[in-house]
Amino acid sequence: MVVCGLACWRCRWLLPLLLGLAIIMGIIALAGRGWLESESEPYVQQASLWESCTRGEQDLNWNCESLMDYGWGRAAAATYLVGFVILVICFALAVIAFSIEILRFNFVRGIGGLLFVVAVFQIIGLVIYPVKFTEEIPLTGDNMFSWAYGFGWASTVVVIGCAFFFCCLPNWEDEVLGNIKPTYYYSSPERAPYLN
Repeated sequence: MVVCGLACWRCRWLLPLLLGLAIIMGIIALAGRGWLESESEPYVQQASLWESCTRGEQDLNWNCESLMDYGWGRAAAATYLVGFVILVICFALAVIAFSIEILRFNFVRGIGGLLFVVAVFQIIGLVIYPVKFTEEIPLTGDNMFSWAYGFGWASTVVVIGCAFFFCCLPNWEDEVLGNIKPTYYYSSPERAPYLN
């Protein structure tokens, strides 16, 4: 019976797969228009990382204003985008690290360090946005930070988890590579009476 845990050679692609998932969530956050939305009908306000849109209760057309006209809007977008670009680079490095035998554990800890940098950039962007948005943009009705903003946080949480695993993985290099023989424990009353 084979158990696939952290120290399993067949499971080495789980971390790059998780980074790929974080990239997909980051793309949804960058492209989504659901950073801020009206909580209930009539839906009169919605915003993305890039713009804020409002409309009247009976109006069908959205009137949009770019958030790039604000310094905080550019800062939030830039920090989140820089974190996303570094995340894509980390994903490419992780695929290389787990594909090439010689390079695998030489820079895995470096990837973990870069992932902490990604998390810092993304957290800065995700904190600047709601604080400054609610201070400087007039809100209409009841609003909530919605699904695209949530995908931004989900991506950041996955990145933080992967960063810890990448930093700790070299400690189990022999186990991952299969260089250590498994230890078997037998518990039969005849051979080991002290186990009872």
